[in-house]
Amino acid sequence: MKLVQGDFGTASLLLSETEHSARQQHFLNQIPGIAEIQALALLRQGNLAAAAELAQNHGLGIIQARVLLKKGETSAAIAILNSLRGQAEERGWEDERVRIMVLQSAALYADGEKDKARKLLSDVLAVACPGGFIRTFLDGGNPMERLLRDAAAQGLMPEYLNRLLKAFVSQDANDEEQGCREHSAGRLSDTLIEPLSDREFEILRLIAQGLSNQDISERLYLALSTVKGHNRNIFDKLQVKRRTEAVAHARKLGLL
Repeated sequence: MKLVQGDFGTASLLLSETEHSARQQHFLNQIPGIAEIQALALLRQGNLAAAAELAQNHGLGIIQARVLLKKGETSAAIAILNSLRGQAEERGWEDERVRIMVLQSAALYADGEKDKARKLLSDVLAVACPGGFIRTFLDGGNPMERLLRDAAAQGLMPEYLNRLLKAFVSQDANDEEQGCREHSAGRLSDTLIEPLSDREFEILRLIAQGLSNQDISERLYLALSTVKGHNRNIFDKLQVKRRTEAVAHARKLGLL
């Protein structure tokens, strides 16, 4: 939900906690699913390299196709999706087939195969509408939004397409609002002598949640001495001496 709302910082923190819990309790079969959502968060933030690395490490074919589509490598994306669709149909994974067909139609549209894209979109809408699929289409990004507007102009399934296009508008508004918040926080953080690193931000958020150094060490798989070293850096940069002061000053600066 935080990812949908555009709150990438909180989403990333929750995903980190979830992955830690899954590994700690040996729910290793859940790791690829967690990695897929992490990759989606990275894609929404434009971090294609990190998303591609997660996709490669966990065998996430759909994410690999999304990365290629974002990079404009539509032919390569279509090749992956064709293979994935065949596997989904062979195994009877209907929801997965819908996800793949949505991306296929977006990729075809971006590749200039507009007639094929419209035909495939018509097929997938007929399957997706009864199930009320929304998020699956939003994850298709700008090519999917353009394709949906094209289809709407031709009068295809107006009620369902209207819902989907409204969802795109709502998502854009969320992203813009989050961007404004991050911009404001960035302006406030300019008052720091030296900005916090990504790892220091992560540890600062955990400190604000009341976690001890030992808790943070276990959650982030860091040595206790490393966590303490990050704490010293955070205190120096915020010009404070203790945890409570760090959290209070960070909130004042808009960092939390």
